[in-house]
Amino acid sequence: MNDTRAPRIPVDQLHAYVRAIWEQAGSSPREAQLVADHLVAANLTGHDSHGVGMIPRYVDSLRDGELKLNTHASVVKDVGAVLTIDGGKGFGQVVAHEAMEQGIERAKKLGVCAVALRNAHHIGRIGHWAEQCAKAGLASFHFVNVAGDPLVAPFGGADRRIGTNPFCAAFPRQGKAPLVLDFATSAVAYGKTRVAYNQGKQVPPGSLIDHEGNPTVEPKVMMEAPFGALMPVGGQAGGHKGFGLAAMCEIFGGALSGGYTTHEDTLQKTNAIINCMLSVIADPAAFDAPNAEAEADAFVEWVKASPLAGGAERIYAPGEPERATRAEREANGIPVDPQTWRQIREAALAAGLSQEAADNWSARLQ
Repeated sequence: MNDTRAPRIPVDQLHAYVRAIWEQAGSSPREAQLVADHLVAANLTGHDSHGVGMIPRYVDSLRDGELKLNTHASVVKDVGAVLTIDGGKGFGQVVAHEAMEQGIERAKKLGVCAVALRNAHHIGRIGHWAEQCAKAGLASFHFVNVAGDPLVAPFGGADRRIGTNPFCAAFPRQGKAPLVLDFATSAVAYGKTRVAYNQGKQVPPGSLIDHEGNPTVEPKVMMEAPFGALMPVGGQAGGHKGFGLAAMCEIFGGALSGGYTTHEDTLQKTNAIINCMLSVIADPAAFDAPNAEAEADAFVEWVKASPLAGGAERIYAPGEPERATRAEREANGIPVDPQTWRQIREAALAAGLSQEAADNWSARLQ
């Protein structure tokens, strides 16, 4: 949604619209607030694939009975530094928030906590949860699987076998923004192919294969039959690395949480997006490393001082591109392309918003 021709919507008004949709659908005010917080924040950081454009998919999942409103994280096993939590197919924006709250509290007490969250509806941009930990002064890393929803070909394979399985890590810094690494283990996130498809754009070479296993830049192979597949990070040359990390996300996130991995017996038959996540949250003060933050800062300064390669404008530390986009969009509004906007409006009506209310919101926001 970086198309400068797309209408710009003020952040606070878009947030209010998202809240209104989910309250009308049956969410409590707190749930609607958390969902709106997360989706709008994803757009603010430039990750439109995980932003308000997800609303139609969520409404479809609600209709199918695969998204359970007003459901909370439930601890199913507690052994001190290890918590296993079931999301009950509740909003990932709620149950992941609650799981991180419990993990943060435990890590502050014990120095470290491993939190296994299973059976959560789509938990969105994983960096959001790492930032929640970093705001509390804690480091974290997160392995996530997209259970039973294969979209990515294994390295050397020609069809869909694994999920986009994100990995994320964050390191807090006092008085400074945290370092946040957050990426799908596919060459491009599935949602970014949806955004490109809606905008009539191609995706970067090395991101996709068609149904015959041939490289393509056309996102329609992810949206229209016969379906192709995403490539793992690294593409044809280095995809063994992306595939390997995706596999470990599948095992750590799906299997170790007590959830499930992706295979023939677990394939999704509905619009649900079910995530499992293993998070390890650690207090830097628990280590014998009084200079850890200074060393991190020295490293960042060192790499950013490298002479720029041809065509490069600057060197970004992990998390800096998102912060730059956030500042620009907070000032100028969030771009939403017309096709995505139409899809959101249709979803709002399906969620129970009246035609009159939908018309009023459209008039206000566009």
